[in-house]
Amino acid sequence: MLTAEVLKLRRSQVWAVVIVLPLVMAALGVVNTAASGAGLEDGWNTLWLRTTVFFGLFPLALGVAVLASLVWRPEHRGGNWNALMASATPTGRIVVAKTVAVALLGIAMLAVELVAVVILGKLVFGLPGMLPTQYVAVGALTAIAVVPLAALQSTLSMTMRSFAAPIAVAMVGAGVAVVAMTAEWHAAVFVFPYAVTTRASQLAS
Repeated sequence: MLTAEVLKLRRSQVWAVVIVLPLVMAALGVVNTAASGAGLEDGWNTLWLRTTVFFGLFPLALGVAVLASLVWRPEHRGGNWNALMASATPTGRIVVAKTVAVALLGIAMLAVELVAVVILGKLVFGLPGMLPTQYVAVGALTAIAVVPLAALQSTLSMTMRSFAAPIAVAMVGAGVAVVAMTAEWHAAVFVFPYAVTTRASQLAS
């Protein structure tokens, strides 16, 4: 089922989200650095703060939400939903396959962002060495944190016919997560998927 879902996405707009969104966010970090005129005072640490940390506040959750809406959109068109329900394949397997696809796409988006940061650091700013291993570890933890977020957004996109409604929920959820993190509501980090992802992306910053 997962293979079938991946094949469906070959010509989908999901790849634009997976590639373009993290590249744009990384580029904004470069623009902000150039506009400030301060450069990268603390090398890789400053670059990470201006790219990945910002990416984890809102864009990451919104990106996963858009991916989930795109993955489920074909099923809400025409009579596809009825065909899905009447399929010989158990519905649960289809739901799991789509959720795993959303999670893998979200992790791929994170990987693109990480590679973009390394390339920018080396080619644009000429930073010495490579990205510190602590940030690679943070990237791995954030990838794990994306899984429950992908599951939530997949569920929302499955139950809501609207393309935009689950994305709006993600926007509100990401905002609440930032407030919870700022207010140090530590319990929220363990029960609220948006807060889990946001907090993971801020580690070591």
